[in-house]
Amino acid sequence: MDQSEIQSEKMELVVVTYVVDAISFWAQNVTDKINEKINAMLTEKCPTAPILMGRPSLHKVYAARFSEDKCWYRCTVQQQTEDKFYILYIDFGNMEIVSRSDLVELPEELQAAGLAKKYRFWGLHVSSEQDSPLHSQGKSFLHNMIHGKKLRVHKKSVCFDGTILIEAFQGNLDIGEELLKFKLAKVSLPGNRENSLPSVKLQEHTGLWPSRSTSGELDTLGSTLGSMPKLRPIFSVQKPPEVIREQKSVIDLQHVEKLNIDQEPLTDIKSSTTDADEQQLCPRDTEQVHNETESELQRMREVIDEKDMEIKKLKEEGSAVQLLVSLLGQQLEEAKLELQTTKEYHEKTKEIGNNHPTVTNRISQLAKKVDAVRKLRGRNPCSTDEDHLLQSITIIKNYRISMPMSSERLELAWKAYDQALENLKGCQTITKIEPLVNSRNEARGALLLAVDDFLQEVDKLPVSERPNRLTEVASSLTGVFSSFMLLEQIDEYAFEKFCEWKRHKQQRITTVQKATDEALLVLSGWASKFSMFLCLMEKTSVTEKDVSEGVDEILMNADNALSEELNNEFSKQNNQERKVVFNAFHKAMQDIQKEQRLLEEIKKMYDLNTKFKQEVQQWQSSPPKADELFVVKKRIRNLRSQLRWKLVEVSCLEEAEELDLPEILKKKEEIAETRNALFQEISHEKQQYTLLCELVKRSFPELPVIYPDADINDYMSSAGLLMKSLDRDMFDAEPMKELSGKRPLLSTDFQGQKVVLKCYAVDGESEVKVLEQAAEYHRAQQHNPSTTVPLLALFCGKSDPLAYVMVPHYSIGSLRAIQKSSPLSSCEIRNVMKGVALGLQGLHAASVTYASLHPNNVFVIGRERGIVGDYDFTKTPEQRACDSGMIAGSISLVAPEVKQGQPPSPASDMYAFGGIIIWLHFPDFSGALDSEHQNVDFTCLEMNVKLQALLSKLLMSSTRLSASEALKQDYFISDDM
Repeated sequence: MDQSEIQSEKMELVVVTYVVDAISFWAQNVTDKINEKINAMLTEKCPTAPILMGRPSLHKVYAARFSEDKCWYRCTVQQQTEDKFYILYIDFGNMEIVSRSDLVELPEELQAAGLAKKYRFWGLHVSSEQDSPLHSQGKSFLHNMIHGKKLRVHKKSVCFDGTILIEAFQGNLDIGEELLKFKLAKVSLPGNRENSLPSVKLQEHTGLWPSRSTSGELDTLGSTLGSMPKLRPIFSVQKPPEVIREQKSVIDLQHVEKLNIDQEPLTDIKSSTTDADEQQLCPRDTEQVHNETESELQRMREVIDEKDMEIKKLKEEGSAVQLLVSLLGQQLEEAKLELQTTKEYHEKTKEIGNNHPTVTNRISQLAKKVDAVRKLRGRNPCSTDEDHLLQSITIIKNYRISMPMSSERLELAWKAYDQALENLKGCQTITKIEPLVNSRNEARGALLLAVDDFLQEVDKLPVSERPNRLTEVASSLTGVFSSFMLLEQIDEYAFEKFCEWKRHKQQRITTVQKATDEALLVLSGWASKFSMFLCLMEKTSVTEKDVSEGVDEILMNADNALSEELNNEFSKQNNQERKVVFNAFHKAMQDIQKEQRLLEEIKKMYDLNTKFKQEVQQWQSSPPKADELFVVKKRIRNLRSQLRWKLVEVSCLEEAEELDLPEILKKKEEIAETRNALFQEISHEKQQYTLLCELVKRSFPELPVIYPDADINDYMSSAGLLMKSLDRDMFDAEPMKELSGKRPLLSTDFQGQKVVLKCYAVDGESEVKVLEQAAEYHRAQQHNPSTTVPLLALFCGKSDPLAYVMVPHYSIGSLRAIQKSSPLSSCEIRNVMKGVALGLQGLHAASVTYASLHPNNVFVIGRERGIVGDYDFTKTPEQRACDSGMIAGSISLVAPEVKQGQPPSPASDMYAFGGIIIWLHFPDFSGALDSEHQNVDFTCLEMNVKLQALLSKLLMSSTRLSASEALKQDYFISDDM
């Protein structure tokens, strides 16, 4: 086996993934088949993998998102600087800096060695610095030559950092020879360094790379430590931080130190051979030198044999060159004969050209038109606006979803069920309710069957995908026909007219295309005759007359046919055609909107009936009962008795002659625990009431009749406000003497919240009025909870003729108290009164006339937001509007029309709103706000123009603003107050 066969066995086939510089690159072995498997696993696991936390391990494999294609690849971390990581992609060899968010942990099955290895051309070094133009040119040259391509590499040695020293071939091309040829690298002979080995005189060669022809010598010398190339860090285009540069320098120094340590024996050998005059070689050294000389001699013989083989090869190539010369001579004779034939051809062509000088030009023009027609026919069949519209119409009509057939039966079943519920609601007698309940149950069973049919039918429809498809079609049509205005009156037959017009247009196009094809077929026949006439190698019956006769007509017909097809395609639509297209577009948009509304309705029906089915299944085995509510009420009664008894015990202990303070404190702690447990049970009672009320409203209106002791109707009529289990003696309340003007106010705690109990003296008739007005206010407040004071509970005392309304305690106080202690600024006034306007807007929207707006009934939250307080529920709006408290400073807040006897209204509330704004900005204002003359005098006040415009519209009865209109005024919108 010769040397070339030995080397071919050592060859590996690799594909280059990254070029470092002119002599270094990364590559993957072609035999590795796991790259696709790794990529698939990375794509699957990386999006959900945990982000790298803390400091990374230098020996662990991670995954990073590559900046160019945003895909995940395996990597190792080379250096960290704060939250930036300098990484190496181990399967490809390139490096870059990524952030922490682009670096994730990998499972154990992906913690394998990298697929890419680093290679370097053996015996070469780069002759310039990294930043020099020559270095960049060398890298670019090697990149263009080998990147992404397969190479055969012959492994020569391995460096300490894992870099493999190789010879590389692309086909028969030696890559190293090419680098030397263009002076992008220099030869670095391993034997140049000083060492103790015998020097080998290299034969002079005429090749570009002498070392290539003496591979045996270089293998011998390259195996010594003295010939190992000095390593240096290799980076990608992206420059690493200085910290990395320093670290790599340290690594290089360590390599050099290691080399020096290993070279100490060689240095000893050198000194012994060069200093032969001072001492004689020992027998052992003489034997070693002899053996090495014999080895070198054997290698030189192998080199000579290799040269003999090359000489033999050159002789064979010389024989092949002689054969090639002979073949070229024969080809020369054939070329002479062909030249003679070409002259005759030109003479005939010139003769025909003289007869028809414009044929060539006309054929050239025809060729351009044929190319244009070919491109026109080969385009996307939906490339024009009309084609796009036709495709959209097909999607709208052929895949349209209509209301399910079962919806009619479902609607009838719902009507029967609702009627059965109405009959139950109207029954207040326990003896008559049983047949009504049975009738309701039958209607519910029939409804449940209809619901099942409806749900099954809808499940088969693409109600989830269809809206998205319609949205895409509508968006696409709007983009194409964006200049069209939607019409109110749309032709119902717009689709049919458009399709008919499109069909006629397509028929016309087909006819024109057929005529073009026929004309070009005739032209093709003439060209075939002309080609036969020009052929001089064979005999033909075609004459000059056959070729020239009728050529003008043939060319003219082809030109006319091509021109007509092109003109027909690019011709503009007339008014009638545009109208057909416009109407079809408008009809398409209208149908899309109708179907979208229908799909929304189907989805709502589906959700409603699904919820109904779940409720029926929940109560199918047994109807709901109020047993849990009664259990909670029983616990409340027991806790209330315990609380009363403990209060009596504490009272007795406090009245005893000898006070037992430890026992008193213990009893008070027990009272606090019992009171908290009692309030907790009252909260559970409220939850049970809420559940039962929902069941009464939806499906079980018979519950209040079946369980009269549960007081469900009273709770529902109060909008969930009435809590009969509460009583005054449950609270550890203290009087608020400084605020108890017209009625007693008590401060206490309820369920961990500071609250105020407002006390109203009531009898049987006024108790009903208080309950009705409080419930009305409570319903309105629940629609706008952040703009009005909420009512937490309402209950009547069991031992006193008082009704108690529970509201939150606002420690900051009312608007009057704020202005008295620390007046608001102009900007704060605007923000606070904007909140008051929002509160009035919510009350007026619920048809509630406040009629009690004054500074004591407005509360300020954080000097940024105002909320409207509750009012006296024992009084009518007329009584509240004329109350003595309707005053701000010296400004009366009673509207002129109310003074004249008209009932209070939302307009009178806005009058009081305007009066409060004047008082806040001008506390000492004492002028009249009489709007009878439609003009209020503000000349004495230095007032902002926007404020003046707002007040003038609030204080005039004929043009007084509503709350929603006032919020749109510049005073509340602009920020330049």
